[in-house]
Amino acid sequence: MKSSNKSNSTAFVSLLTAVTASVCCITPLLAILAGSSGFVTMFSWIEPFRPYLVALTIGILGLAWYLKLKPKKQEEIDCACDEEAKPSFWQSKNFLFIVTVFAGLMLAFPYYSNIFYAQPSKDIVYVSQSNIIKHTFEVEGMTCAGCEAHVESEVNNLDGILSVKASYANTNTVVEYDKAKVDLVAIREAINKTGYKAIDTENKEEK
Repeated sequence: MKSSNKSNSTAFVSLLTAVTASVCCITPLLAILAGSSGFVTMFSWIEPFRPYLVALTIGILGLAWYLKLKPKKQEEIDCACDEEAKPSFWQSKNFLFIVTVFAGLMLAFPYYSNIFYAQPSKDIVYVSQSNIIKHTFEVEGMTCAGCEAHVESEVNNLDGILSVKASYANTNTVVEYDKAKVDLVAIREAINKTGYKAIDTENKEEK
């Protein structure tokens, strides 16, 4: 039963590393649910280590499955006869399978997190071309697609927003808006409300 115990330990470790790898992407969603943005960027420092945590999770899960599926030695079989005939749920393949699925969902979270951010439906209205402004904000703290969706969702809640595109790779957010209905101050405040920090990258508005 030693290999079974080892596989259990590695399963729990893989679960921990999977959650750690995705915690920087989960916190924005938790902030919305909790109604607080104060801790949104608390775990952003983990993002540079995410590839290593992902690789570590996969490696540990692989080890856990190897320990679970490898043929038992005769002494292990003899030892098992002296113990319980049926292993507990925590030592079963079913538990390891559940851990594997959950770890996979955690690792993939940044790629589907945008579904949790509702985009408001807006009526199509005529906007005078002279009122259309395109402005770029540098945004500090975004680390994944979930962060992008969070910023876009918050800005889109403002009246007069024509389009908004956030990019964590470029560390910026490009907003196109109707200056007759909304201004840069309101947009900046909406971005800052998410917990990230908006900084103007332009000295003047671009049309």
